[in-house]
Amino acid sequence: MAEAHQAVAFQFTVTPDGIDLQLSREVLKHIYLSGVTSWKKRAIRFKNGVLTGVYPASPSSWLIVVIAIMSTMYARIDPSMGMIDRIKTSLPVSEFMTVQTQTVLSAILFATGLWLSFIFLLRYILKALLSYHGWIFESHGKMSFSTKVWLSLVKLLSGRRPLLYSFQASLPHLPVPSIDDTINRYLESVRPLLDDEQYKQMEIVANDFKKDPAPKLQKHLKLKSWWATNYVSDWWEEYIYLRGRDPIMVNSNFYTMDLLYVIPTHRQASRAANIVHAMLQYRRKLERGELTPLRALGIVPMCSFQYERMFNTTRIPGIETDFVQHLKDRKHLVVYHRGRFFKVWLYYGGRHLWPSELELQFQRILDDKSEPQPGEIKLPSLTAGNRVPWARARLKYFNEGVNRASLEAIETAAFFMTLDDEAHGYDPENIRSLDLYAKSLLHGKCYDRWFDKSFTLIVYKNGKTGINTEHSWADSPIIGHMWEYVLATDCFHLGYTAEGHCKGDINKSLAPPTRLQWDIPKACQEIIEGSYMIAKGIADDVDFHDCLFNEFGKGLIKKCRTSPDAFIQLALQLAHYRDKGEFCLTYESSMTRMFREGRTETVRSCTCESTAFVKAMEDESTTVRQRLALFKKAADKHQNMYRLAMTGAGIDRHLFCLYIVSKVMGIDSPFLKQVLSEPWRLSTSQTPQQQLNLIDTQKFPKYVGAGGGFGPVADDGYGVSYIIVGENLITFHISSKFSSPETAGHRGETIMYSMWKIMCFFNFKLHKHISLHQIHKIMFFLAASYDPFKHNKTRSS
Repeated sequence: MAEAHQAVAFQFTVTPDGIDLQLSREVLKHIYLSGVTSWKKRAIRFKNGVLTGVYPASPSSWLIVVIAIMSTMYARIDPSMGMIDRIKTSLPVSEFMTVQTQTVLSAILFATGLWLSFIFLLRYILKALLSYHGWIFESHGKMSFSTKVWLSLVKLLSGRRPLLYSFQASLPHLPVPSIDDTINRYLESVRPLLDDEQYKQMEIVANDFKKDPAPKLQKHLKLKSWWATNYVSDWWEEYIYLRGRDPIMVNSNFYTMDLLYVIPTHRQASRAANIVHAMLQYRRKLERGELTPLRALGIVPMCSFQYERMFNTTRIPGIETDFVQHLKDRKHLVVYHRGRFFKVWLYYGGRHLWPSELELQFQRILDDKSEPQPGEIKLPSLTAGNRVPWARARLKYFNEGVNRASLEAIETAAFFMTLDDEAHGYDPENIRSLDLYAKSLLHGKCYDRWFDKSFTLIVYKNGKTGINTEHSWADSPIIGHMWEYVLATDCFHLGYTAEGHCKGDINKSLAPPTRLQWDIPKACQEIIEGSYMIAKGIADDVDFHDCLFNEFGKGLIKKCRTSPDAFIQLALQLAHYRDKGEFCLTYESSMTRMFREGRTETVRSCTCESTAFVKAMEDESTTVRQRLALFKKAADKHQNMYRLAMTGAGIDRHLFCLYIVSKVMGIDSPFLKQVLSEPWRLSTSQTPQQQLNLIDTQKFPKYVGAGGGFGPVADDGYGVSYIIVGENLITFHISSKFSSPETAGHRGETIMYSMWKIMCFFNFKLHKHISLHQIHKIMFFLAASYDPFKHNKTRSS
């Protein structure tokens, strides 16, 4: 055990002359280095805290203001209009403070006050500028003169070299939309889903709500928006995530894949070591606030608050609600391998372990032949089952002794890692390879991921990796930001030897990883088995299909002068209609990070315009030009809704918060109850690509990510995540449930067909040499050869 190994460094013996202490010089050296590192870290954090606190000014600007004020005083000019004299009279008189000292101190205090006022003024002006969102509604490639002036002012006031949290105090608060706007947009969004009678009834219910109790609820919500930093985010985290009592595996957690085509090394321990070391580098930058904040157009800052809880964070189960525990300066991680838990220290002598040292530690775990203790193998399945049994078991069986110490080691770890004994990844020869890879990342064996940790790093035996992320603390772009940095660092900065090992010397004097000890009684083992069976039922029911669409991509879509996201969303609407013969309520996630502590908003992608386009595509009597016109109208509508959602004028978060206020006030609203109970049978999300631009995909086309995905939101619906990779690849991650006869089947071809069908019409517009006859010939071939149900039996089996 590591504790025993370290204990020999400190020994003492009792003699007649007293106690003789024997201290190891090596240990004292490590203690000294750890102390130096700790104080250095504090000093850097303090410095960066000061830089963030005074942004967009700088500490040096304070000195300039002080010198300027002192200079004017020596010139017998009083810029303070008598304020310096007033400060001087209020200072205490003593023998140690001469009149001249009082004058200088008064001038410094006045200059400091002036400097702070200047900072607050700059922040207020910047906040006012960032509250303007007219630029986002302008056509792509066209920028008005007023927007150009606005951008120049924002750039001027943004300062140089901002740190990660520099803009937080300057970001505007999320505005509360008006009741009229939200109700009108809601009614517009459900119109294509309801017949005339249903829509008329919905209008009556909505108008009744608008009269009462909407004004009363809105008043309280506006009061919260004035008081709180963000009127949505805290309630969203609590009521959508932490109060849910159902399993978070599949239902809440999401996954992120490794590079699609490349495996830098097939040595499991080596890949794990480089990835972990790159994560530690990222964490150091994150804790110091040294990461560059993400900015739209390279100028407009995005909120960074979600990054704070990326590491050292665990979701702790409770009877009625969970809570998120976030700690600082965690120096270990916990590794799960073949049913055993190991604690691995990440520091040595006050520094991070080098990749070669981490490889040694992980290889020791892989070579360990010890057997799991009773109940240890499936222990993580407690985090995969229902929350209440896990919370009760935690209080009863993990509150003392070795169980408490071992559970604490897991929950206080920097993150959790699984050295998986399976091999996964993309195999062009195996059509289901990505499907199995996705299922493994999402739920694994239901007992080999700690689903409560902020994220679990999974490293497979063939060197492929991936991440499973707990959703309450952040959204996918945040973990994607870290993952992009890690993969770029792994492949292009750390690298491997010719044999696939990590670079650097091996320090064999490192204490080996520590096995966590457990004493799990039979009653607790039964609870573990019950959680496992529930989780296994969920996992076995999840159907996945991952598609690589490489016939065309963003490059060709942009030539059609349309948004790639709008294009894909319309293809999804067409695919769903061909699959089901009807339209459904569609969810697309949009971010609201232009506001302080903003998270997401919903874009309702099924619109009157999109349904008109889809029906035209299925109607042979409509001409190509008619369909193109309907497509343009539908795409413009989608883009406008996306922009409204980004700028705080969405529908669903406002209605959600009104519903929470109504429940707190004890007001029953049939309208809100109906809105919040509507199922999202098509839930979609775009995974952001190249947030940091660390990998040049033009130069290294094989080094592209495969994106990630999530489970279906509705039992009879689909979950669709997609990532637009480079110019010529779009990756889809499609999930559904075998148990639903509505979704049990192979759906990838439906999307591919729909993409092709839309693009055929654009080919007519782009390439004049393609005739209408040729287009219809292609269309006929695709329609005749396509059968969306041809793989049903194969998939179900």
